[in-house]
Amino acid sequence: MSTTAEREAAVYMMSAGRQPVVLVRGEGSKLWDDGDKAYLDFVSGIASDSLGHSHPKVVETIQRQAETLIQVSNYYYTLPQLDLGEILLRESGMQRLFFVNSGAEATEGAIKLARKWGRTHRGGHEIIAMENSFHGRTLASISATGTARYSEPFGPVDGFTHVPFNDVDAVRSAVTEATAAILVEPIQGEGGVNVPADGYLAALREICDAHDLLLMLDEVQTGIGRTGRLFAWQHEGVQPDVMALAKGLGSGVPIGAFLANERADILEPGDHGTTFGGQPFTAAVAHTVLSTILDEEIPEQVAQKGELLMGLLRSLQDRHPAINEVRGKGLLVAIEFSSEIGAELVVACRERGMLCNTVRADTLRLIPPLVITEDELQQAVDIIDDALTSIAES
Repeated sequence: MSTTAEREAAVYMMSAGRQPVVLVRGEGSKLWDDGDKAYLDFVSGIASDSLGHSHPKVVETIQRQAETLIQVSNYYYTLPQLDLGEILLRESGMQRLFFVNSGAEATEGAIKLARKWGRTHRGGHEIIAMENSFHGRTLASISATGTARYSEPFGPVDGFTHVPFNDVDAVRSAVTEATAAILVEPIQGEGGVNVPADGYLAALREICDAHDLLLMLDEVQTGIGRTGRLFAWQHEGVQPDVMALAKGLGSGVPIGAFLANERADILEPGDHGTTFGGQPFTAAVAHTVLSTILDEEIPEQVAQKGELLMGLLRSLQDRHPAINEVRGKGLLVAIEFSSEIGAELVVACRERGMLCNTVRADTLRLIPPLVITEDELQQAVDIIDDALTSIAES
């Protein structure tokens, strides 16, 4: 491991910390390191490995498409892109979409769309976003992100107003003549897996309708079955005007998209572009991923598994007073503790064969592949149980 860390230190910009593990292969919900130690994966490439590792259908599509056509640019028509786009529009009820390479690019595109729409339709381009949110690492998306430490080193882009998450009155009070849109995650992922009150999205929809604003949902982490529905907004039946997707759409292959309904479909040739977005290779893989998720009714399974996981974790609270709260929806779950033991718990779980991460010093996030089994969920909770016991004793 030391040799690997030394090699990395010599070549990589040190903008992120790493766990001292060299991962070399994966299958399903498990990963193996270079010493052949197995781990349950409750990070899933930060919620992107929706069908787990080396899913047979994904592998077959990768092999077939790599032998057929990988990249030609968007100067030309390609069928995988159209096949994928038609399914996404059918399932979302949206009007048009644009493919990109990541979640940050998806929210960036949504922001550009909203700013143009606002300037041409209302005369203002400001966007109301939420405190404690996360929307990506580009200049505009970190400016939309309601967490100062991400944007302060770079200087934020103007045009964003931040209000507390899950506070409808604060949103209503922030609307001005310059407002063009409201941008929100249905569940805040990086902010701590914060689930809003029932009716929150519906209230935001009403505000947008009353003031002629765009409702933009960042479903980069919550979308593609993660919460027990294909899109998290389907829990409330609140359709957005604009939606950003990525992560689980490619099950590990980098692809994203932003979608718009008819009133928000305003981009014209030359307004936006991408070299790799929607290329035949990634689009073909995403088409297989999305088709598999729909055909095998995986969101419904995720809803059941999420209830099981939440129940198992809440059963730990009686034995572990360090647990303050268990929250989440589907297989996007967090455990909040009464003290900042998150980093220590990540190490203890890793030593016992489970990979997980913190979103706050006192909050552990669990985002396993959507195909994880009930037995593996039980194994993970047993590991957390044992790790908490060890920390308490020490």
